[in-house]
Amino acid sequence: MSKVQTVSKQALAVLEDKIQLIHSSQGSIYLVGPINLPLNLFGETVVFQWYCWLQTKEEKEDIHQIIDKLSSANLAEFQQSSVLVYGDFEHEEDALMRMHSICHTGDIFGSKRCDCGYQLKESMQMIVDHGAGALIYLANHEGRGIGLFSKAMAYILQENGYDTVEANEGLGFVDDSRNYDDAIQVLKTLRSKPVTLLTNNPKKVAALIDAGLPISGRTPLWGDVSEFNEAYLQTKIKRSGHLEVKDEGTCPND
Repeated sequence: MSKVQTVSKQALAVLEDKIQLIHSSQGSIYLVGPINLPLNLFGETVVFQWYCWLQTKEEKEDIHQIIDKLSSANLAEFQQSSVLVYGDFEHEEDALMRMHSICHTGDIFGSKRCDCGYQLKESMQMIVDHGAGALIYLANHEGRGIGLFSKAMAYILQENGYDTVEANEGLGFVDDSRNYDDAIQVLKTLRSKPVTLLTNNPKKVAALIDAGLPISGRTPLWGDVSEFNEAYLQTKIKRSGHLEVKDEGTCPND
C-alpha cells in the first residue's frame, strides 16, 4: 500500500469553510456542503444543494486533522448519509422535509417489492413543486436497520410466507431499529422553522416532536401499488402502524 499523503494547503483552503462541526450526544457530526448537484428528475434537470455528513465518536475542532485522517479511514467500506436541499430551505416559512431510509433494491434497482423507489423520486418532485424543502437520505437504515445482507435473508423468508415484520423478527431483529438522532441534529443545523414531513410513518413524526423540532404538518406518500408490493404495504399499515390514506388511487387498501 502506498504511503498516505497529508492534505494539501490548497485543498484545505477550499474545504475549511464548507465543513461544519455539529456536537451530538454520540460524539461529533461533520457536515460538508452545500454542493451544487444537478439531478435528472423525471426527464428534467433540477439543481439541488447536496450535503453529506460523517458521524464519529471523536471531536476535533481542527478541520485539517479531520480531513488528514480520512485518507486512511477507508470510509468507502462504510455508509454515510446525506441531504438534498432545494430552494431557500433555511428561511422559507413553509418547507417540505422527507427522511428517506436507504433501500438498495428499490432506490437503485427499481424493485417493485416495495414502494421505496417511488417514494424517493416522488418526494423529490414534491419538494421541487413546493419550492423549498429537503430530503435526508439515511444510509444506515437498510431493511429498517438490519442491513443489506440480513435484508436479503429476510426476502427469502418473505418468499416462504413470512410478512415483513415476521421476517425481521425471525432473524432475531426487532421490526424497526432505525434511529433518527443524527438526521435530527443535521436538520436543526439547516433549519429552525417548522417543516411539513413527507411520510406515512408516525414514528418519524414522533421522533422530530420528541427532539423539540416544530412540525407544521404531515403529507402522506402512498403510491405505485402493484401485485408485487400490495402485501408489503398492507403489513406497513396493519403491523407497523403506518397511516393510510382514503383518497382514491392512493390507498393500498383499495
